[in-house]
Amino acid sequence: MKYIKAGIAVLLLVLLDQWTKVLAVRHLMNTDGITFIPKVFRLYYLENRGSAFGLMQNQKVFLVFFTVIILAALTFLYRKIPDTGRMMPLKIAAVLIYAGAIGNFIDRIRQSYVVDFFYFELIDFPVFNVADIYVTTAAIALIILVIFYYKDEDFEFLGGKKAKKTKA
Repeated sequence: MKYIKAGIAVLLLVLLDQWTKVLAVRHLMNTDGITFIPKVFRLYYLENRGSAFGLMQNQKVFLVFFTVIILAALTFLYRKIPDTGRMMPLKIAAVLIYAGAIGNFIDRIRQSYVVDFFYFELIDFPVFNVADIYVTTAAIALIILVIFYYKDEDFEFLGGKKAKKTKA
């Protein structure tokens, strides 16, 4: 029962990602895209056969294997996170990363590429999708949480050695 909410959240997030990709294929493929702010932001269809930022082009086998490893590690870690209010941000970040990984994993398995469609022309930022937003948002949140919110002892659930108290 304790994992049902996380599972439903992952499912809904993956469905949203996949739905936006279907819309991108229907409305953006074989077009010049849709400009919202000229020379700043537009929706633009792109088939990304690599990973983030277009790295590792045409390395499907490696990317699929790597994703399976990441999903297994996330599953293991998620199960270890304590069920406390303090740990909820960590759980949410894990759910976002999991959903993003699955969203792009589905594309790689089904069609050997990931559909990307958000493009910030102003800074020529790599084209990305909703799953990428999940992963990036979670990664930024994790960095902020680790630096400003959590303390070392909050991560004892990972099996690290506890500090020994010495008698004076």
